[in-house]
Amino acid sequence: MFRFLTAGESHGQCLVTIIEGLPSGIKIDINKINTDLARRQQGYGRGGRMKIETDKADILSGVRFGETIGDPITIRINNKDWSNWEERMSVFGNVAGAKVTAARPGHADLIGSQKYNREDIRDILERASARETATRVAVGAIAKCLLSDCGIEIRSHVTNIGGVKVNPKNIDYTILKESKVESELNCCDKIAEAKMKDAIDQAKKNGDTLGGVFEIVVFNTIPGLGSHIQWDRRLDAKLASALMSIQAIKGVEVGEGFEFANLPGSQSHDEMFYNANKNVYRKTNHAGGIEGGMSNGEAIVIKAVMKPIPTLMRPLASVDINSKEEVKANTERSDVCAVSAASVVGEAMTAIVLAKLLIEKFGGDNICDLKAAIDHYIARINR
Repeated sequence: MFRFLTAGESHGQCLVTIIEGLPSGIKIDINKINTDLARRQQGYGRGGRMKIETDKADILSGVRFGETIGDPITIRINNKDWSNWEERMSVFGNVAGAKVTAARPGHADLIGSQKYNREDIRDILERASARETATRVAVGAIAKCLLSDCGIEIRSHVTNIGGVKVNPKNIDYTILKESKVESELNCCDKIAEAKMKDAIDQAKKNGDTLGGVFEIVVFNTIPGLGSHIQWDRRLDAKLASALMSIQAIKGVEVGEGFEFANLPGSQSHDEMFYNANKNVYRKTNHAGGIEGGMSNGEAIVIKAVMKPIPTLMRPLASVDINSKEEVKANTERSDVCAVSAASVVGEAMTAIVLAKLLIEKFGGDNICDLKAAIDHYIARINR
């Protein structure tokens, strides 16, 4: 079974993850892993922390001479900022540094402090921070190596920031598929991107933050991932859960998503036809590549909405968890907008879900066994 765990605090010594259940023989490209880590750190509107960290994956086990060997894979990502926090985040020793007691609305601060009985909100915010997603991007990059071996590619792009939306006519999915999007916001529409940057600049001047929407597209999918048999085996449910696990994500839609509420059935479903080889094809993809909880072979298309980051330089009204007084919320070094970064994390979580389903369906202790099982399956369904 493919699974992983992550550990580490935002300003701790490092972030670590252990991945288990991958077949042997997968070619691991460390440059691709580090490229995705760098993509997660970039983006117009990011904060000062990204100028300190240069995330690199340090693989400690499970890979030999560039190939998985079937063992658990251990990855460490060091925090350069640890040198500035060593005393305040010490594992042992005397308590140092002022306590954080002013909770931020929209963050885990208050409820986390109550649930875990902590008098210092830092005990909560350090793990609740989206810094944790660096490890998930590393795991996702490993999963992408497996998927790429099977011909599956995952891409993302930003479609909305602060109400500034892309024009769908300006989105070239061929360029997206070839991973040739050159943008500080991971946006395929240059006109919209310029307006998005203006909105981010204005929000920064106002001490405010912005959210937005990103889209994930999975190309060359294999039909039949997921199942209609049980609720927890449905592909769309698994993808929605994975994307909703990303910090600040508040909604997910598949295909036309919420637009289905405005469409009649005749404009909602994808008519099916046979080609010359009697293989089924569709002229539209309203379903976003998923029907009945299973991939149908079309591109999987998912959107996720990210709320504005809750750390504002012009803080909101809040409460002090210790004095019980009404105060202004705590301010931490933070981003104005991190939607482009979230899109990279979205790719990673999508890759993790698909890799897990691929291994569950086709098995194999070695990548050759898995690929042979896929080939046999594709030949059967296309008979």
